[in-house]
Amino acid sequence: MGKAFAGKVAIITGSGHGIGRETALALAAEGAMVVIATRTQSQGREVLEAIESGGGKALFRRIDLGDHLEARAMVDEVASSLGRLDIVVHAAAAYDGGRIETTSLEGLETVLNVNVKACFTLAAAALPHMRGGGGGRFIVISSVTGPLVSMPGSAFYATSKAALTGFIRTAALEFAADKVTVNGVEPGLIDTPGLAGFVARYGEKAISGYIPLGRLGHPREVAAVVKFLASDEASYVTGETIVVDGGGRLPESPLVVR
Repeated sequence: MGKAFAGKVAIITGSGHGIGRETALALAAEGAMVVIATRTQSQGREVLEAIESGGGKALFRRIDLGDHLEARAMVDEVASSLGRLDIVVHAAAAYDGGRIETTSLEGLETVLNVNVKACFTLAAAALPHMRGGGGGRFIVISSVTGPLVSMPGSAFYATSKAALTGFIRTAALEFAADKVTVNGVEPGLIDTPGLAGFVARYGEKAISGYIPLGRLGHPREVAAVVKFLASDEASYVTGETIVVDGGGRLPESPLVVR
């Protein structure tokens, strides 16, 4: 029985840990050549070794997504050296917390550079290569924070993630003629390194009490949705964002931690 992504090339940003890491492992297990694009070399090398030890194929590319020329060059280099580009998953994210009145616009610029501007850069760079290959998948890891729920102290992050909703819908329209689908995933409270401080502050038991399924999500549960959106089975899905949050954003279960 063949593997779903055999012969395909996938770039996954932020794949050194958390959701990006699990996505890289999931696509590689199904035959994709995975490009691990992350800023931290030690994490990238660890994921590379994990994939290769399991019989998968991967490359590591250290990338600073705040440098948009570097991000574009990385996409072009990968597509040129490997001969194709089928899937891009933008899982990298920056976070700068604090109340609006005490935060700086420099922090906002950092968050927007990675979460939003890099998304534009990656998509613009990837489209010609995907077009030349007959189509592709562009998937954005967003968040329920911003588009669906709000939390004090997360204005920069929430603003960036809300902006991605508009990007996903517009890019889906613009890329459709080239058979490139554009979709998003909005995770809720997922047990990742980025959530560690939040869990330490409020306690996992207390946080889980706001979630109808009664627990934090696992990164692999988000990766499973990404894998679907990247697959041939999702060929007629575009401009959509799938929520993966254990029911936490439902009106009868508001998550507002003050």
